[in-house]
Amino acid sequence: MDLNGSVAFVTGGNRGLGAQFVRILLEAGASKVYATGRDLPGVGTGAVPVRLDLTDHASVLAAAEQAQDVTLLINNAGIDTFTGIMDGDLDTYRLEYDTNVLGTLDVTRAFAPVLARNGGGAILNVLSVLSWASLPTEAAYSAAKAAEWSVTNSLRVELAAQNTQVTALHVGRMDTDMIAGRDTEGAADPAEIARIALDGVATGQLEVVADAFTQQVKGGLSLGIEALYPQVAGA
Repeated sequence: MDLNGSVAFVTGGNRGLGAQFVRILLEAGASKVYATGRDLPGVGTGAVPVRLDLTDHASVLAAAEQAQDVTLLINNAGIDTFTGIMDGDLDTYRLEYDTNVLGTLDVTRAFAPVLARNGGGAILNVLSVLSWASLPTEAAYSAAKAAEWSVTNSLRVELAAQNTQVTALHVGRMDTDMIAGRDTEGAADPAEIARIALDGVATGQLEVVADAFTQQVKGGLSLGIEALYPQVAGA
């Protein structure tokens, strides 16, 4: 997909990785970039601000109605509540699932007909290394991202008939507001990750594994449970 001249819709485009997507798309010659958020003051110069709450179906439909010229959908918005496996509140699990999985699906359903009318275009879903390997301290996020990966695979198959490319970005920890106040040592630069992901979309990749740690985890998927979770070996 040629980013030059594209019309992009970036959820969560007011900060973090989303803001970097917006900036790089504009630099690459996108003719228009919609940037969404529940709070819009952070939307950068040159972008079209759109208020969007992924958990509000009416908000999703209104955003799609506003942006009928979109050729590239970037499902970037999401939350990580750092909710644990044994002591985490179940309502928080539901919130993560409703936001990261059902919210992403709702936005994609709303925009799929728009993309079809505009030639097919592309979708980029921002996933995680935790789609493939779970952390007990981030169990809700891990479970939601694993489900979002499964949804992404189904969307690839379903939307192929309308010539819509569906790309998944898998990445580890990034230095964004999502991990504010936590250990950022080794966290990736979101600007670099956005650039890698958009290069993947432009060259037709269906999966972008953006950093060395995520590549290592993916390589371990075929090696068995003990390779991914050495804590359980011999248990």
